[in-house]
Amino acid sequence: MPKKETTCSRIKQSWLAISRMYNNEAVKHDLTTTTGFILLNIDSKEGTPSTQIGPLLGMEATSLVRTMNQMEEKKIIKRKKDKLDARVVRIMLTPKGLIKKEVSKKTVKTFNQIIASKYSLNELEKFHAMLEDITQIAIDTKFNNS
Repeated sequence: MPKKETTCSRIKQSWLAISRMYNNEAVKHDLTTTTGFILLNIDSKEGTPSTQIGPLLGMEATSLVRTMNQMEEKKIIKRKKDKLDARVVRIMLTPKGLIKKEVSKKTVKTFNQIIASKYSLNELEKFHAMLEDITQIAIDTKFNNS
């Protein structure tokens, strides 16, 4: 099967194009696609426990820690002990982080509006359902290539 015909290849090509588009916009605001998605997953008022962010984004802990350290250096986020459980570290948005989150939110909404204008609600629902199924298949698949 030629590479262009594989599902994985098409998904990867699409994500690379989307990521490149987001990065081209993000760089204008001293962000990356990854930092933008992290910002979108942090609760603006209460913050988010650091242990919840990785699973929300499907990121490995080591990559996430490095990126969050950079975000903290840029004063976009800060770490704060939880009021009820001192073992929990909450990631909070700084005033600068709140502004950057709004930029990220606007960028994602704009792209989603462009997509929504090209496809019917039914087509989008089917597409999302297929992506969920493909994701679950990938999670469940175990190869036995002994």
